[in-house]
Amino acid sequence: MRVRVRVRVRNLPPVAAVTAVVALLAVPLGPDGGSGAHPADAVSALVVLYCAVRLVRERRRPLSRTAAAVLGLPVLGLALAAADAASPGAALAGFGRYLQVFVLVPAAVLLLVRGRGDVRLLAWATTGLALCQGAVGTHQYVTATGASYQGATVRAVGTFGAQDVMGMATVVALGLVCAVGLALGRGPVRSRVVAAGCAAVLLVPLALSFSRGAWIATAVACAAQLLLAGARRALAVGAALLAAGVVLVGGFGIGTVMLQERVGSIAEVAEAPDRSVTDRYAMWAAAAGMWRERPLTGVGLKGFPAHRDAHASLALSSGSETDGAGAGYVRQPLLSPHNMYLLVLAEQGLIGVTALAGSWLALLVLGVRRLRAARAAGSPPCGGLIACGLLVWQLTDFAYADIGGPSTVLTAVCLGLAAHWALTGGCREVPVR
Repeated sequence: MRVRVRVRVRNLPPVAAVTAVVALLAVPLGPDGGSGAHPADAVSALVVLYCAVRLVRERRRPLSRTAAAVLGLPVLGLALAAADAASPGAALAGFGRYLQVFVLVPAAVLLLVRGRGDVRLLAWATTGLALCQGAVGTHQYVTATGASYQGATVRAVGTFGAQDVMGMATVVALGLVCAVGLALGRGPVRSRVVAAGCAAVLLVPLALSFSRGAWIATAVACAAQLLLAGARRALAVGAALLAAGVVLVGGFGIGTVMLQERVGSIAEVAEAPDRSVTDRYAMWAAAAGMWRERPLTGVGLKGFPAHRDAHASLALSSGSETDGAGAGYVRQPLLSPHNMYLLVLAEQGLIGVTALAGSWLALLVLGVRRLRAARAAGSPPCGGLIACGLLVWQLTDFAYADIGGPSTVLTAVCLGLAAHWALTGGCREVPVR
């Protein structure tokens, strides 16, 4: 019996380790939001170690020169910002987190994903995770057991809790993008129909997350996927979505007053912003002030909280309030500008933001170029549509959010999928050792 189990484990594909990271994001957090590293974060570190061991045993070059340059570029800005930080301990922790999310885990995913089948497996795993979290979130909305929103505990947050209101929105949105890529790309008709159904179902929990940033990023990413799949298909799908929206909202009356107000507030952020938007504008201004003070290297990793009050206006409130979803009332301090680009600009300066954003831009350009070349030879591969969609979603969402919380490890996995497509063409096949 032991021999059989050992053989089965050894026959598992390397990508199974990455799939385990995605699956562990379904593990519920405690009422206090969890303490210490999430199991998915811990396993992601083991995945990096596992990948390194495989490289040593196989005695092969880990990355091409292009891949090493693109993925290693952020290390330059990170090292300078960490060395120049006022708090060495906090800077070291931030350095490790950035390396995990933007360098090590994406590189491990790139190396462990063998080809198209592995990409589809990870895409379906992400979609399955999104469906699980979306089901929990929808139940929270229906039973009024979610996070507090406008005095009612109806905000869908999944298993991430009220202290990480963006967690479920991120997971559901990324799963929806994966489902759209699977539906538009090559593959069996039945698989594509199921993927399209999953994407339609995930629209419900995404709406109930009340996350304007996730809505905008998802709309941009899915529109990009449709355009990359072909103009005719984009028009057909757009018409179908418009008709479905008219039927659901107009015919069946789906959409509460709170949801309609949240959608309407997107157009009011410039004229009549609410408290959360006002705080965000104040933190954005504070981040810009830090950058103007030290334009090249920034104030150092994890330096935003210490310099915030010196640069923030009086419009900034003392913190955000969270409640519900099994947790009590908590007032959380505002420790980041909720904009990844401004956070990097404030803490790492022009050097850091050029290195990090330059790496992302290189992945996007290479990925879109490979996808257009593949589409010219036939129908677009789902791996390219998934990779480009995930990257577009992430780069758009970074204008409204930054890294933080358990769902950040899924960001690292998605960047790895994007790197796999952009830097290997998504069709690399590695012989089994």
